[in-house]
Parts: sequence; structure tokens; C-alpha cells
Amino acid sequence: MFHLASAEDILSGKVTDVYFERTKHILTELHKDTHVAVEFILKKFPQPNNWGVFAGLEEAMTILKDLPVTIDGLPEGSLFFEDEPVLTIKGKYLDFGPYETALLGLLSQATGVATRAARCKKAAGNRPVISFGARRMHPAIAPMIERNAFIGGCDGVASVAAAKLLNERPSGTMPHAFILLIGDTVAAAEAFDKYIEPEVMRAILIDTFADEKFEALRVAEALGDKLAYVRLDTPSNRRGDFASLAKEIRWELDLRGFNHVKIFLSGGIDEEKILQYNVIADAYGVGTAISNAPVMDFSMDIVEIDGKPIAKRGKKSGGKHLWRNRKTGERVVQATALEHDGELFEPLFVQIMREGKVLYKTPAPAEIRRSVLRQLEQVELYVK
Repeated sequence: MFHLASAEDILSGKVTDVYFERTKHILTELHKDTHVAVEFILKKFPQPNNWGVFAGLEEAMTILKDLPVTIDGLPEGSLFFEDEPVLTIKGKYLDFGPYETALLGLLSQATGVATRAARCKKAAGNRPVISFGARRMHPAIAPMIERNAFIGGCDGVASVAAAKLLNERPSGTMPHAFILLIGDTVAAAEAFDKYIEPEVMRAILIDTFADEKFEALRVAEALGDKLAYVRLDTPSNRRGDFASLAKEIRWELDLRGFNHVKIFLSGGIDEEKILQYNVIADAYGVGTAISNAPVMDFSMDIVEIDGKPIAKRGKKSGGKHLWRNRKTGERVVQATALEHDGELFEPLFVQIMREGKVLYKTPAPAEIRRSVLRQLEQVELYVK
């Protein structure tokens, strides 16, 4: 059996911390079902992040869509910064409060994955970044991981199930197992070229049997113009100076007229490595760095009870909205009780749901991704 919660378990509130069940029991016995406003907010990013990509809203709405609550928040794929609310919910506490555990889990992991993917894509610039991370996570959540990697900016995903969910063609090269089974790198490349449809790029692993430089030349001579990439995925105990190895291969390929062949790097890649290798690499496969991205430590905090501002220590009370100055781009968090100059400031929150009626339609993943890429042009990337 797989050790998984079912959709029914999640929707029925069984995937919750026990203290919420106890809270619900006591409030029910006291006939105290109070109207509250809560906000989801991040006080501090995992270092060295200083911005994030909000994700997980579509799944969160699967829980919330039939509840009698009002929701405002950022559209999925929006960039956000520390101490900015990303989502607000208003309604009777017992209608949605016990779902806090599940809602935080959905938003925290999805946002972490989307943010790490965005950081990798920001580092790579126009170079393709493919998500290879499905094998590092429980297979049941592979589509979730890959969807958020894609909307965060990855150019493709390797998982077949995830690609189907995204309505995209899965991306990938070939495994070392395939080359080992064929018995020779060139023979494997020729078999791939013969039996795989021509629209799939010919990206050949060159580090299975022999020196990468000579394998690259052998494959280039065998496939000629059909060869798109040679891929280096050398294990860490043999990698040495990855950049120097790639530069050597680049030199030898160019010297023999194979300028069209590009270099694809994978294995231990993250945004820091991407910045280091951009001088020589043309594309990247990123696995663990994205799929095991640090989660975003969102909290769900009560900020109003029966319309009156209240919050625990260290939190700002009162409902809030997020605005952006149309002239300067400055972002402002302001209490919803206060008026704002609608001509100078544009609201960043959208109406997501009103008393159980869903108003916000999640865009297609490709559309969210395009929006993220546009927003990434406005921020800087900081690494350790």
C-alpha cells in the first residue's frame, strides 16, 4: 500500500493537527462559531531568497471552493516579498479553521518549489532549464512538484504524468541504463535516432563508458547535424572541474565544425552552479534543488474577530490588502478599513471567492509561467 492521504481524507479535514479537532469540539460545545478574518503571510524567506513565487492556490481552492467564505489574495504565480499577506479568508472559524494544516501544507511546498525553479530560471536566463526532480520525491506528488517547477519558470518537465497534467510534451534525454544496455554510446545514439520520433531533440549522454571529450566527438560524427546536445551528468566522484571539462569539449567540437552541438549539464545543479556554468553551458537539468526546495514557512493568523482587529503577539491586526504604486512600483500593505488612492495605487489582490461562489479562474500553467517570467525581469537574484 502507499502511505498517502486520500482526497476524501483531505477534504473531510482528517489531515489536520489534533489540536484543531479539539478546538472544534470545544467551540461546538460552547456554541461559539465566531466570524473571523485570517491572513496567510511569510515573515522571513529561506536564505538567500528575498522574493517568492506564490503557488498552490489552485489546490487550496479545491478545499475551499464549497465553503461559505470570502477570499481575496494574489493570483497564482505572483511575486511577493516578506511581510506581505498573500491570501485572506473571512468567514465563520469552524467552516474553514480546521483546514489550516492542509492549506498551509499546500501553499508552503508549492510556493517553495515554484520559487526555487524561478531562481534557477533567473540564473539561466535564456538557457533552457528542465525539471528532473520527480525521482527525488514520493511519486504520488510528482505532478504537483513538476507543475510548480513549470509555472516557476522551468522550460520543461521530465515526468510523463506531470507533462500530461500541464498539457506539455515531456522533456528529457536518455538514462545511463539505456547506454549500458546497448553497450556503446554511439550505438545507443544511433538507436535513439532511429526509433524515436524526429521532433524529440537528440541529446546524448557522453559520460557512461569513456572520456567525455572523445565520446562527444564520436557521437557528433555519427549523428552530424541531427545532434542537438551532448549531456554531461558525471558522478561527483569523477566530476572534478565541471566547467573546465565542458570548455574542453566545446573546444574540440568547435575545432571540428560541430559548432551547432550544445552542452547540457545536469547532476547537482542549482542556481549558484548555473551562474558558475553559464559561461560554457547551453541548457540545464535540475533535479533535487527544485524538488527538495525549502518550503515557505507561511502562517495562517487570525487578524479580526467579529470585525474587530485582533492578533497574537508579534502580528499586525486587522484585515489587509496589498497595493502597488503605479508610478514608482512601490508595494504597500494597508488595512482594508482605510481608503487608498485608486488612481495612484493599483490593487494586487483579486477577488477569489465571495460567500462560497468562486470568482477567480486559475489560468493555464503556461500562462502562469509567462507571467512569472515577465515578473522575474523586475527582480535581482541573490545567492550565498
